[in-house]
Amino acid sequence: MRFLKAVLIVGLALGVTACSKFQRYDGPAVTQVVVNKGARRMYLMHDREVLTSYDIGLGFAPEGDKQVRGDGKTPEGTYIIDRRNPNSQFYLSIGISYPNAYDVAEAQELGKNPGGDIFIHGRPWKNRKGGRDWTAGCIAVTNKEMREIYAMVRNGTPIRINP
Repeated sequence: MRFLKAVLIVGLALGVTACSKFQRYDGPAVTQVVVNKGARRMYLMHDREVLTSYDIGLGFAPEGDKQVRGDGKTPEGTYIIDRRNPNSQFYLSIGISYPNAYDVAEAQELGKNPGGDIFIHGRPWKNRKGGRDWTAGCIAVTNKEMREIYAMVRNGTPIRINP
């Protein structure tokens, strides 16, 4: 009986560890994130080496550069990973520094708000059937992939979002 109890305790401990959304990463530093919107691919880079890549979903109107709040577009340009949200309604998320000064000026010329709150994030249960491009302008991956990305990408990492 003691043996069975010990096996059960060890099994539960391993199960809890395996289910944790916070992973450790001890590999080479991610020095840049590159997103190719047209190919729906995101690459985590160490200098010129691709460490890993992911299929991605984009905003619900993915063609073109984000200009204003509510346009459903994912921004294009060079930004910085600038924040993290472990309690995101979209599982886990890391923030992208949109809008930059250029984005703000572009929206002001149109007399509009540039929007904000652009993230790389997972896919919550309520959005499980949302198709490939379903976000309001963010970059979406699976929850499993988001656990990896959250562990690998640090605040301050540059991100280049290409058309």
